[in-house]
Amino acid sequence: MILNLGAPPRRSGPRPTTTGREIPHDQLDQFSPPEIRAALVREAESLPGVFTGPSQVSEPSSLALRLHRPAGPWEAFLHPSPDEFGHIHRAGFLHLTVPPPLVAALTGGGWAERHPISLRPQWPDTIVMLYAPRDEAELAVAVAVLRASWRQASVSPDEKE
Repeated sequence: MILNLGAPPRRSGPRPTTTGREIPHDQLDQFSPPEIRAALVREAESLPGVFTGPSQVSEPSSLALRLHRPAGPWEAFLHPSPDEFGHIHRAGFLHLTVPPPLVAALTGGGWAERHPISLRPQWPDTIVMLYAPRDEAELAVAVAVLRASWRQASVSPDEKE
């Protein structure tokens, strides 16, 4: 199934409870079942050029998504890391950078919220919390967003796709 992330389907049910504007920025309910989180991790690890390990910018138990050859623009990375474009938390939610046109669509569709650090002028405004996928249909959306984030971080702004 091909998803249009510029106009994603509406996420069902209420938004998860989060810490909102607090850092650390955590999702507090509606977690991923273990098999859904495992499938999300497999998808992330299958992306070309990606390697995983402890996050450089979040709690060490979160799984960093890093690139061997980062090529994207400054706003494609979670700073101060030069190569981490996202990470997956134990509960299944992700913090990642997304292409600027997708931020409003994902937040408006109930899939994500802006990371509070992205409200500070010295940080990219492309950082979101993508809520933990709860089933296969939500996993498909999460994977599509993950791939958009990876594409943004792995392709030089000078390159054409």
